[in-house]
Amino acid sequence: MAEDAAQHILPPSTPVRAFEGGEESVLAVAVFLDGQRMVTSGRTLRLWNLKDGVVTKTMEGHRDWVWGVAISRDGKLIASGDENGELIFWQGDSGERLTQAIKAHTTWISSVNFSPDGKVVATSSSDWTTKLWSSETRQLEGDLIDCGAPVHCVRFSPSGELLAIAAGKGIQIWKPGTRECIANLNAVPAISPNLSLAWIPDGTRLLSAGSYDDPTIREWDSSTWKQVGEPWNGHASDIRDIVVNSSGTLVASVSRDKSVRLWSLSDRRTIASFKLKHSDEVFSATFSIDGKHILGGGYDKKVSEWAVPKDALRGGAAQDSDSKACLHP
Repeated sequence: MAEDAAQHILPPSTPVRAFEGGEESVLAVAVFLDGQRMVTSGRTLRLWNLKDGVVTKTMEGHRDWVWGVAISRDGKLIASGDENGELIFWQGDSGERLTQAIKAHTTWISSVNFSPDGKVVATSSSDWTTKLWSSETRQLEGDLIDCGAPVHCVRFSPSGELLAIAAGKGIQIWKPGTRECIANLNAVPAISPNLSLAWIPDGTRLLSAGSYDDPTIREWDSSTWKQVGEPWNGHASDIRDIVVNSSGTLVASVSRDKSVRLWSLSDRRTIASFKLKHSDEVFSATFSIDGKHILGGGYDKKVSEWAVPKDALRGGAAQDSDSKACLHP
């Protein structure tokens, strides 16, 4: 697979645009469904106007680095979680803080994710737990989920009926309403943690991103919970983040090898690779709403924008909104 991908991959390209204005590394990037705005995180959050690249609001309240950021589908709420285990809810339009910092976990919040209907927010942590919060009351909803290992990522399925949790070296599938674990997915051999997860829009597949000695993407069938095909090879180090476009045709992945790769889902091959101008590390990425660009946040304190090759757009590509970054205790 790696050799086949190498024959087709386009030469690495540099960004077509960069959003500047921050003084911190950009750890997470999320785009609103209106296509007009995005939110990024470092130690603070920033609300951006995408058209002119201007920061419209600096959102202060966290006391530590923020790795988990999510936007509700209606754009009315933003939720963010930091290394200190604190969760904050924000007003989506203005960026105003709606809550004080909530001590959601005893340590690092690795990811934050809204349910499709926006009523529930899931948080995951290196304290071995996943918790569900009411987006209306901002209170803990029901019992916590004891995952038995540090949790790197949590993602609701497109229907909201399932919750995928990357914990330790495996993936757990839960029914959030009943707190029932219905499946445990493990690569063979299970040699390293999965740092990120992404569902295909129709919910028939789940993608997982590996690390350490297994920096591959694996595809799982949600009807059998069996692995589909061989692992996707191409990255040389930890895959920090993966995202799927809303038409389910393209996958973007971010790795500690300092590259962003664009994959075709149908044949699991790399179409293109992207790098920062100075080969700095990229932490997270997302598609623009029209699917024509990839936005990535990195160590260079900027949000870089790369053009998706026109040939890759023939199948159509808009963006799966809800957002971003999983990781990495």
